[in-house]
Amino acid sequence: MAGRIRESDIAQVRDRNRIDDVIGEYVALRRTGGAVKGLCPFHDEKTPSFNVRPSHGTFHCFGCGVGGDVISFIQQYEHLSFTEAVERLAARVGVQIVFTGGGTGSVQRDRGTNSRMLEAHKIAHQFYVELLSTPEAQAARDFLSERGFDADAAANFGCGYAPSGWDKLTKHLLGRGFELTELYKAGLSKEGRQGPIDRFHKRLLWPLKELAGDVVGFGARRIHDDDPIQAKYVNTAESPIFKKSKVLFGIDLAKREIARRHQAVVVEGYTDVMAMHLSGVPTAVASCGTAFGSDHISVLRRLMLDDAEFRGEVIFTFDGDEAGQKAAMKAFEDDQKFASKTYIAIAPDGMDPCELRQSKGDTAVRDLVARRQPLFEFAIRRMLADHDLDRAEGRVEALRRTSPLIAQIKDSALRDEYARQLSGWLGWDDTAEVLRRVRVAAGQSPDARAGRQRRPQPVDPDQGALPVEVPSGPSRPDPRDPGLRLQREAIKAALQIPALAGPVYDSLPDEAFTHDAYLALHQAVLAAGGTSCGLAGAALSSSVSEHCPETLRSMVTELCVEPLQLPPKSDDDSRYVNGVLSALQANLVGRQIAEIKSRLQRISPVTDRDEYHALFGDLVALEEYHKGLRTQGTASR
Repeated sequence: MAGRIRESDIAQVRDRNRIDDVIGEYVALRRTGGAVKGLCPFHDEKTPSFNVRPSHGTFHCFGCGVGGDVISFIQQYEHLSFTEAVERLAARVGVQIVFTGGGTGSVQRDRGTNSRMLEAHKIAHQFYVELLSTPEAQAARDFLSERGFDADAAANFGCGYAPSGWDKLTKHLLGRGFELTELYKAGLSKEGRQGPIDRFHKRLLWPLKELAGDVVGFGARRIHDDDPIQAKYVNTAESPIFKKSKVLFGIDLAKREIARRHQAVVVEGYTDVMAMHLSGVPTAVASCGTAFGSDHISVLRRLMLDDAEFRGEVIFTFDGDEAGQKAAMKAFEDDQKFASKTYIAIAPDGMDPCELRQSKGDTAVRDLVARRQPLFEFAIRRMLADHDLDRAEGRVEALRRTSPLIAQIKDSALRDEYARQLSGWLGWDDTAEVLRRVRVAAGQSPDARAGRQRRPQPVDPDQGALPVEVPSGPSRPDPRDPGLRLQREAIKAALQIPALAGPVYDSLPDEAFTHDAYLALHQAVLAAGGTSCGLAGAALSSSVSEHCPETLRSMVTELCVEPLQLPPKSDDDSRYVNGVLSALQANLVGRQIAEIKSRLQRISPVTDRDEYHALFGDLVALEEYHKGLRTQGTASR
C-alpha cells in the first residue's frame, strides 16, 4: 500500500507557500479594495472574478465556483494528484517530505506520474546542456554563434545538444531509476526496430517550459546534412505534461515583464525569442510546433490581466515573407479574443527578428517593435492591396469585402473610426455611406451614434399603435456598475455633503465623467452654482434638478438619499470623499497617460526624436502625478 504524507509536512507546505505568490506565477494579480483579483485560469472571462485571500490562504472564483487552498490550486491547474501537488510545492520551498505507513510500497507509488515525468525531463535537460560543450556539439555551437548567440546566451535559454548514437539518453535515465514505460509516456524515448531509442539525435535543443519553469518538452533543430529526418524542427510529442497548444517558448523568462509591462510580443521561432530578449525586448514568446491559438491567448491574458478595465498590448512580429503575412492574418482572426490592443510588426526585406538583429543590430529590433501598426489596419490594408482602387469596380468590390471585416470590431467607437479611415483609403467621397455599410454589417442601426445604441420608444399598450412621446435625454446607468462607481460616489458627495466635496469637485472637468448621464448630472451641479453655491439639502436638489434633463431628475433625488459606500467601520466622511475625488482624477490622468503612450507607439524615437522625447517627458510627469492621486484615492476603497 502506498505511503501517506505526514500531516505536519502538508501543513508546512501550506504555510510556507504564500498562495498569492504561487498563483502569481500563473495569473497576474492586483489588489482591488481589500481583495486580490485576477482573471480566472479555469474559465474564460473579460472581468476579473478570481479572488485570492492571502491572509486566509484560499482562492475562489465567483464566475465558475472553483476554489480551495494553494494545494488544490496546483492540483487543478497542473492536473496533478494531491500527493504530486504537495511534492511540487514542497520542492518549491525546500521542504523534505516524509511518507508514513507505506513500507517499500511508497517507493513504487509514483511510477508514471506527472512528477516523475517532470523529474525525467529535468535530468534529460541537464544531460543535453552538458553535451553542448563537447566536441561532438561543435556544429550546434557554430549554429548559435553564426546567429549572434554566445555561450552565455545559450546557457540563459537552456540550449543543449542531443548526441549521436541511438539510446544514450535512454540508458542515462534508466541508470537513474526510471522505467521504459515512463520514458515512453514522457516522450523522451520511443520504440525502435531493435529496442528503445532516444527521441532526438544529433540536434540542437531548446527546453520547453511551463509557467512555473519546469521543463515539459524539447524543441530540436536540424543542423547536420546527414540527419535522416528532413524536418527543420522536431518537437516533443504530446504527453500528459506537454500540450503544445498551451506552451510558449520563453514564457518562464518573459512572464514577469509581461505582467509588469502589460505587453506581450509574439514571434515565430526560438532564435527570434532569443534575439528579442537580447535586444532589450524581454516580453517576447513563441508557440512551439503549432500555430498561435486560443489556449496561448488565455495564458497571455491571465499574465497581462487583460480585462475590460486595463488593456495592454499584444504585438505579433512575423517574418516579412508571404508565410509570415498569412500568419499575421491568422492572428487577426483571434484579435477579438483579447481586450488588449493588438499590433503587428513586420521586419523589412523578409527578415525575421533574429536576422534583423544580425544585420542591423539590437536597436533595429527595438525599433521594429516601436514601429508596430494596429493589426486591424494591417489586415484591412492587405485586403485592399488585392483590388485596383483606381477603378470604380475595384473600389466597390473592396468596400464590399472590407465592410464585414471592420464590422467584427466589438468597440463601436473604434469600428466607426476605422470605417471613416476606410473611406479615405478607398478614396470614397461619401464617408456616410461607408459608415452605413459597416454599421449594417455589424447589425447596428445605420444612424446609431458610436458607442450608443438608440433606445426603442416605449409604447403604452392601451394606446394600440399610437406613439407615445418620451422625453429625450441620456439613458440611466446601472448603479451596480463598478467601472462607474467613482463617478456615482462623487456626484452623491456633491449633493449630500457639498461642503466636504468643495472646490475639488467643482474643478473636475467634463472628461472625468465617461457616462452621459453622470456627465449631465455633473454639468447640472455646476450650472446650479456648484458645491460652493451656499445651497444644501432639498434646496440644492431642487436647483440641480432644474438644470438637468427631465429623464434624469429622479436620479437627483435617488443620489441624494443613497448612502455613500464608506469602507466598513469607517465614519470619516471627509477622508472618504477626498479619496473618491482623487481616485476619479487618477482615472482621468490614467486615460491621458494611455493616450500619450498611444501617441508614443505611433511615432519613432529615431525619426521623430524631439517629439518623442517631449512626449516622454510629459509621460513621466503625468505618471508621477498619477501615482500621488492613486495614493490619495486609496481612502475610497
